[in-house]
Amino acid sequence: MTVALITGVTGQDGSYLAERLVAEGVTVHGMVRPGDESAVPTGVHPHAGDLGDREGLRRLVLDLAPTELYHLAGISSVAQSWQEPELTALLSGVAVTTLLDAAWQVQQAHGVTVRLVQASSAEIFGDAATAPQDERTPIAPVNPYGAAKAYAQHMVGIYRDRGLHASAGILFNHESPRRPPTFVTRKITQRAAQIARDGDGMLTLGNLDVRRDWGWAPDYVDALIRLARHEEPIDAVVATGQTHTVRDFAVTALRHAGVTDPESRLATDPAFVRPADAGLMVGDATRARSVLGWTPTRDFTAVVAAMVDHDLELLG
Repeated sequence: MTVALITGVTGQDGSYLAERLVAEGVTVHGMVRPGDESAVPTGVHPHAGDLGDREGLRRLVLDLAPTELYHLAGISSVAQSWQEPELTALLSGVAVTTLLDAAWQVQQAHGVTVRLVQASSAEIFGDAATAPQDERTPIAPVNPYGAAKAYAQHMVGIYRDRGLHASAGILFNHESPRRPPTFVTRKITQRAAQIARDGDGMLTLGNLDVRRDWGWAPDYVDALIRLARHEEPIDAVVATGQTHTVRDFAVTALRHAGVTDPESRLATDPAFVRPADAGLMVGDATRARSVLGWTPTRDFTAVVAAMVDHDLELLG
């Protein structure tokens, strides 16, 4: 019987992942912040916990003895990591080592394979000298979020060499209507819907020329499951291979919402520009496609449209 533990189960990726696994008949446990137990998806067994509580985290894994462990929790954005760099190192870096070691202990104690998947990030590559980026691209982060994820990435490799089925999905940007409003993409779609409803207003952002490789979140969750179930543990870039600027995202959202002359609705504010931002981030998902059989199901326009439609519906 497959028993899965998901950290970050109430987040965008965690909720989609939990729904998939529950539908498969997997026994799913989810770690949540204390007080958020009622927010877990239907069919998930909630467990209150804190990534900063290393002993509590270890106990949870040892008690549940999961056969699949998906680690999605941690500081959720680059912007937040600049505000809380030390906390980012602890929750998105050190906590991964605790989970890896606990999973290895379960494997040693029970004699069963424990498959751990770390949700890594394209931010580990920083301002890469070459594009697109793949699994061989040098790890050189330029922000606290990327640095914490880079540490975790190295630890996954170390425990894989030790004999744990540890894999990392190096996820490029992926979105959905479940993306929190703290992310620029959801900020864009919410504001686009509001401008369309009111017939007036501006969408104010930071650097409009930053390019990103944006995909559909449920597709990236599918890749994580494929990594867990693959015969051999591997790391794999998960990306669309297509890039668009923040300006493209905003114009596409405004246009889909029905706003005429969307370019005239854009404004910039230096306060929204990050201290350091990675350059051209675009992924080469050849390994995910050829080895895992993964392929994206929605293109950029469809992703933006789904988010805008959701926010228009919320506004009535």
